[in-house]
Parts: sequence; structure tokens; C-alpha cells
Amino acid sequence: MLTVGVIAVQGDVAEHAEAIERAAERHGEVCRVETIRSPGTVPDCDLLLLPGGESTTISRLLTEEGLNEEIEAFAAAGKPVLATCAGLIVASSDAKDDRVETLDILDVSVDRNAFGRQKDSFEAVLDVTGLADPFPAVFIRAPTIDSVGDDVETLASVDGQPVAVRQGNVLGTSFHPELTDDSRIHGLAFFE
Repeated sequence: MLTVGVIAVQGDVAEHAEAIERAAERHGEVCRVETIRSPGTVPDCDLLLLPGGESTTISRLLTEEGLNEEIEAFAAAGKPVLATCAGLIVASSDAKDDRVETLDILDVSVDRNAFGRQKDSFEAVLDVTGLADPFPAVFIRAPTIDSVGDDVETLASVDGQPVAVRQGNVLGTSFHPELTDDSRIHGLAFFE
């Protein structure tokens, strides 16, 4: 049985847990989802998810709780990480905002809320490398990925702007894959 940790300091924790369970079942895996708010559990996880929310708050809470170092060590050990929306911002190497202490586990530069405010939210059907059929992506106050490092693969783009990237064991999305019934992004991050 796989242990999946969902960092639960903020964001769509329950929705991600459900998507992970659906993805695991589709891939013939059994998993137990742990919601994580304090240190000590991350090292025992097999898979880890950083959900969206508000990136300045998430980064502050990760640092205050001491979770940042555990997440960095987890990624450095080569274990799979999925970071979505604000989680992508926190996982990045450059958030272009001094209020966000990034984890530097994904070599990308991001621009917070670049797709606009809440009222500018939108959905887009994306062709994603690794998925046979298009994915229905939901963008809410989404960041853009301005630049990617040499070891980062762009998996999907909107208007030429990367919105899904992978660097080894870390997959990041500008959108919220947990807000659809389609768990294939979670499957791509964790089981493929």
C-alpha cells in the first residue's frame, strides 16, 4: 500500500485526496492518503502533493511548521511530487515575489496570478504530453510559467505559455486538476 501525503496547510485537500484515490484505483494501486499539517509524516510518504491556495500563506506556514525542509528532502530523494497552482509557485525556483519562500524543487520562474483575478478564471481543453486524450483544465487566479530550466519538460501550454511541466520526479501545473472528475494528471504524476 502506498502512502500519499497531501500538504494540508491550505487548499483543495479533500478534492486532491479523492483524485489520488481514483487515479490509484485506475492504475491497480492501493493507497492511503495522509493530510499533513506538521512535520514528521512527509519522510514516510511514497508520494506527495502540494495543493493550491494562497502562495504567500502556504510558504509562510511551511516554513513556520518546518515542513519546507522535509518537502525539499523528499523531492531530492527522487520521490514523486505533484504541485498545483499555488503549490507550483511554492515549488518553483523563482516566484518573483519576496514574500514567497520557494522550495526550489522545480527549476521554473513563475508569475503569480498572471492569468488574472478570480473573475478571470477559465477552463481550457489541453493536449498534455503523456495523456492520450485532451485534459479539461480549470484555471483560477493561475500563475504563468515564464521560464523553464534546461532539465524541465513542458507538458502543456496555453497560448504558447507553459502550464504543465515536469522535472524528473516533480510535476507542476498552473491549473487545478482536482476540480474535475478526470484524475489523469494525478495518475501521470504518481503512477506513470
